Amino acid sequence: MTNPVVLAEVWRGPFLESMHHGHAVVCDDTGQIVQAWGDPEAVVLPRSSSKMIQALPLIESGAAAAHGLTTEHLALACASHSGAAIHTDRVQAWLKHIGKGDHDFRCGPQIPDNTEARNALVNTDQSPCQYHNNCSGKHSGFLTLAKHLGAGPDYIDPDHPVQQACLEAFERTTQETSPGFGIDGCSAPNYASTLHGMARAMAHFAAADADSAEGQLRHAMGLHSDLVAGEGRACTRLMRAMDGKVAIKTGAEGFFIAILPEQRMGVALKISDGATRASECAIAQILVKLGALDPNHPEALAFTNGAIKNRRDIETGHLRAAPALL
Repeated sequence: MTNPVVLAEVWRGPFLESMHHGHAVVCDDTGQIVQAWGDPEAVVLPRSSSKMIQALPLIESGAAAAHGLTTEHLALACASHSGAAIHTDRVQAWLKHIGKGDHDFRCGPQIPDNTEARNALVNTDQSPCQYHNNCSGKHSGFLTLAKHLGAGPDYIDPDHPVQQACLEAFERTTQETSPGFGIDGCSAPNYASTLHGMARAMAHFAAADADSAEGQLRHAMGLHSDLVAGEGRACTRLMRAMDGKVAIKTGAEGFFIAILPEQRMGVALKISDGATRASECAIAQILVKLGALDPNHPEALAFTNGAIKNRRDIETGHLRAAPALL
């Protein structure tokens, strides 16, 4: 990646202590760039920010309808959840509904991020299961699609019909031929595109009809923001602050997307050093800039000009959106 710009700053008192550089793109419903920072053609791995694209075949194939999936299922298919009971109970019920079990997953076990769920495992001396994995909702969607297609159990193989369907959806919505993929934390292929391509895909989601696959997914995310991430998480907090009218989704290594139906725009951003704190700050400021998020909302202020406190709860500085985004 070349020519990144400063998107977030860390101030300690009157001193600029750290800077986070990155790239960001805003596209309209024609796929054209409305505004950009850094290099729009930077090739990126969108990581979990591409989950709604990976969920398209679940609906388009007829699998979701055939198995009676609800908006909660669709939100979980797009989720990087915290492993709280509201997530894992639903995932386990989904598995049972399609006649599958934890052993059918290929995402691997993960200690829950949710404190209550994590402590419950520790206190009972139990090991985490694959349904605790933050991507278990997406993998439940993969299993549902594989069953619907009559395909084999290794649904994460790049040549498997499930992943071929995901690749087709990815290239169709980004309007690019992917240069390749990396293996994600959950073991599934994660296809690369330009940042412009991801913003174009999100604008496609924003402009889609409400009853389309894209429209159903963005609606499910906004309706069930607590399932997409979890309490205390940026995705959940910011979607609530916007009354579910905008769908946003984080991805590992400093990635973030936003789908803005009212503005018919899509946003994609990447922080070069992979810092999540910076991607959360930058996406919040871009949402303010586009008129989707009230700049005076407490959640907006928490991310665009958030206080940094020490262990004695003394305010020592701020994480702020960089001047380039203001």
